[in-house]
Amino acid sequence: MPREVVAGARGRTLIFYGRLLDLIVIALIFVMLLTLLGALAGLIYDFAVAVSTLRAAAAVQGFTHVHDLVESLGQGLVVDVLSTFVLIELFRTFTDYLEFHRLRLRVLAEVGIVFVLREMFIGLYAHRMDSPVLLAIAALLAVLVAARVAAVQFPPRHNGV
Repeated sequence: MPREVVAGARGRTLIFYGRLLDLIVIALIFVMLLTLLGALAGLIYDFAVAVSTLRAAAAVQGFTHVHDLVESLGQGLVVDVLSTFVLIELFRTFTDYLEFHRLRLRVLAEVGIVFVLREMFIGLYAHRMDSPVLLAIAALLAVLVAARVAAVQFPPRHNGV
């Protein structure tokens, strides 16, 4: 088989593969957008439920017994807000891939940082983190921040530069 025919078939296969991969990423972006909209709607609904629950509890029990209810409702809202931020960062990762056709270390490090901060805030807010876990999370956070700083300071070289 002549070399030009093999190179042409390989090129067509790579073009087909690239287009198929783009379609898959576009479908994932659509799913992520729906998920993000669902998370936002859930957050608004949870906030409305929390406000109505607090009003009902304050009317029935007075403000002295509402503290535990505020703490539990507040914890759920904090988890929802932080989870929405993680979804936003993941959405940004998919759109970045579609634009640049590669996963950038800076964006992945930012997603990791947001996720680790989410877990740390949830654990601290729930008072269920002890010193060794907190130190391990801090070390992981330091590594992710160092990776992000390194990715910004030393960007990849493009072909021909």
